[in-house]
Amino acid sequence: MSDSPAPLADPHLVFDPVDGSRDVVILGSTGSIGTQAIDLVLRNPDRFRVTGLSAAGGRVELLAEQAHRLRVKAVAVAREDAVPALREALSARYGPGEPLPEVLAGADAATHLAASAGHTVLNGITGSIGLAPTLAALEAGRTLALANKESLIVGGPLVRALAAPGQIIPVDSEHAALFQALASGTRADVRKLVVTASGGPFRGRTKAELADVAPEDALAHPTWAMGPVITVNSATLVNKGLEVIEAHLLYDIPFDRIEVVVHPQSYVHSMVEFTDGSTVAQATPPDMRGPIAIGLGWPQRVPDAAPAFDWSKASSWEFFPLDNDAFPSVGLARHVGELAGTAPAVFNAANEECVDAFLNGALPFNGIMETVTEVVAEHGTPRTGTSLTVADVLEAETWARARARELTARAAARTPAQKTAQTTAKTTAEARA
Repeated sequence: MSDSPAPLADPHLVFDPVDGSRDVVILGSTGSIGTQAIDLVLRNPDRFRVTGLSAAGGRVELLAEQAHRLRVKAVAVAREDAVPALREALSARYGPGEPLPEVLAGADAATHLAASAGHTVLNGITGSIGLAPTLAALEAGRTLALANKESLIVGGPLVRALAAPGQIIPVDSEHAALFQALASGTRADVRKLVVTASGGPFRGRTKAELADVAPEDALAHPTWAMGPVITVNSATLVNKGLEVIEAHLLYDIPFDRIEVVVHPQSYVHSMVEFTDGSTVAQATPPDMRGPIAIGLGWPQRVPDAAPAFDWSKASSWEFFPLDNDAFPSVGLARHVGELAGTAPAVFNAANEECVDAFLNGALPFNGIMETVTEVVAEHGTPRTGTSLTVADVLEAETWARARARELTARAAARTPAQKTAQTTAKTTAEARA
């Protein structure tokens, strides 16, 4: 990966080398990525010092506990109505005479924190609301440990315009794996990126067999413990579609050279195939603390960041081709990635609305991608010849969410009538038999 121009993420480049402890801001500190990052930091106090934390505001007791243990300078919450409870929780944690951290609140609180003094910003926020903090961190000259894939997917050109070579370190397990594997050669030597997928809870099922699966079935992921939206995205493989777009944007590899392969054990997190026929795989037991350590510590590794394999025990590693008929999300993601502009934002926003409808029983499982496909088709080809702006992204997302809700409501309204018609038809058929 030595040729110019440099891709967004390049393991051969270090944006801001530093010896000793690194000042870190953690966005989304009470979520899965944030809590695991804090665990890593607390086990490595000589390597990292957390200066700021942000969260949505729903878990103020945990946020106050984190702030006290880490002795941070500032705490941010998106929900302004959470401030009184947060201040009370902080006061209960801190002793007499101990200075309380500064409290920031509101929709822009995480964005302000992302631009504060420090070395690294870990963006562990879920969803496209992470875009503004991503841009703020890059503009402020911080190294960005990026776990918020949505900000790159919906705002790719905006991120590309601000990011300096080596400034972004990917934290998604698949992209951290590609990042490490790419260190084995130059960009000119890369033939293909191979992104692995667990296959989710429905691996091996046909499209017809997925028609009646329930939300609780989709939430039963065989490998990872994640939030409901991410878990359903793993069941539909939308997460892999998003990761294909992310890989294209991070490493500047064409879509036709990015492949998805199903690997149920989730040991191999992704692979790079080189032009000489060699394939370099990055493998660890499933644990996000390894990728987080890469994001916070690169180019140094953090000893014992995550468990290693026990090679004294037998294990089997399997790989299967992706069933594009049962899981059309990856193909649709490639399509919107090639369209670029606001198309990825439309895809992501419509999917979030459809997942919510599925979890609430208003949309069947297969209806998620059917509805997203319809919204993407209605959006059409984004305008060319103009620069993408944050306002463009927000406008496209607002339209996509509204249109997805309209289509979902229409589908929900049809469902009872369809069921009645099906029951009547079945009864008539049985009577005739």
